Amino acid sequence: MKCVYCGHIESKVLDSRTVGEGNSIRRRRECLNCGRRFTTYEVIETAPILVIKNDGTRQPFDPMKIKTGIIKACEKRPVPMSEIDKLVNGIEKYVLNSLEQEIPSARLGELVMKGLKELDQVAYIRFASVYRQFRDVTTFIDFINGFEKMIKDD
Repeated sequence: MKCVYCGHIESKVLDSRTVGEGNSIRRRRECLNCGRRFTTYEVIETAPILVIKNDGTRQPFDPMKIKTGIIKACEKRPVPMSEIDKLVNGIEKYVLNSLEQEIPSARLGELVMKGLKELDQVAYIRFASVYRQFRDVTTFIDFINGFEKMIKDD
């Protein structure tokens, strides 16, 4: 690492610590030429992940949008915020580990629905009613009947 004071190329690391949520490392260094100390930060470089919307447009993946949708579905339900965070983190981890640079919004929706189904049935149905864009009451009732059958089979 190049010294910020004298420009010498070599330095030694005195201390390393993780910063924030472990996404970066703070290193305290000492120049081998002038002996002065300075701090550097290492951050994981990631390629942006794009979400392919139903209309074909693309936008950056934003876990906060997922979290907002889940919070709306869980409104006035006994679902702890820690469980919502766990679900969002699981989806984010899935997306980052998929090694894909583009992910269809439909896949994200299905991941949210799968997580909500296990978390809270009412929140699951609320999210599904928006996500699946039910056109009329009959479609909604058919979905609920299918959901009841699925629960009885489990």
